Amino acid sequence: MSSTATGFVMNPPDGASYLFDPGSLCFELLTTGGPGEFARWESLHGPGDLAAWLAKSRLRLDAERVRVSPGELAAARRVRDAIMRMAQAALRGDPPGPEDVAEVNRAAAAPPLAPSITPGGARAWVLPADASQALSTVARDAVELFTGRFAGRIRECAGQRCRLVFVDTSRPGRRRWCAMERCGNRSKVRALRTRRGSEAPGGAEPGERPDGPPAQERAR
Repeated sequence: MSSTATGFVMNPPDGASYLFDPGSLCFELLTTGGPGEFARWESLHGPGDLAAWLAKSRLRLDAERVRVSPGELAAARRVRDAIMRMAQAALRGDPPGPEDVAEVNRAAAAPPLAPSITPGGARAWVLPADASQALSTVARDAVELFTGRFAGRIRECAGQRCRLVFVDTSRPGRRRWCAMERCGNRSKVRALRTRRGSEAPGGAEPGERPDGPPAQERAR
């Protein structure tokens, strides 16, 4: 998985790469794993993994200039898991759990990354920096998301067995897929086969196991 200015380039083993834009910085962190069933996709195993993610995220930090301690790595996983549980609660229409809110607030209370302007007039961040500063910036983004105008736009991809979560920032608010070129096109193919009366048994595409892994596993 790598990143571009508009999202992460996902490289699933079963097909061509595709662009996934979660719509927010804090939801980009959810591509690294999560609590419960999402733990199988854990990718933040060491401090270097967190530094590498910070470089791939929309923060675009220089991984060589971000100090990450084991304690900060553990904190990042806790905040990520809290954000995932808050997103799942939002999808159900439930309020976030108090412990998850406290975890995010605790990280957001730390000093964030300091913004700067490069000689060329571009936005950048003051480096070197600690991972706790980056985590504060992520947590503050989560606070803004869950209390802001897009709080009601948290979505889960409508694709079969796809569990990727995103913020629908589109103007009409009708985004359904992690990426149109992946789950969106697969849905179109299934609909076409249904109309032609040639859908595979059990509602799965030919060659696709009905109990296959969700999109996050395929995207790693």
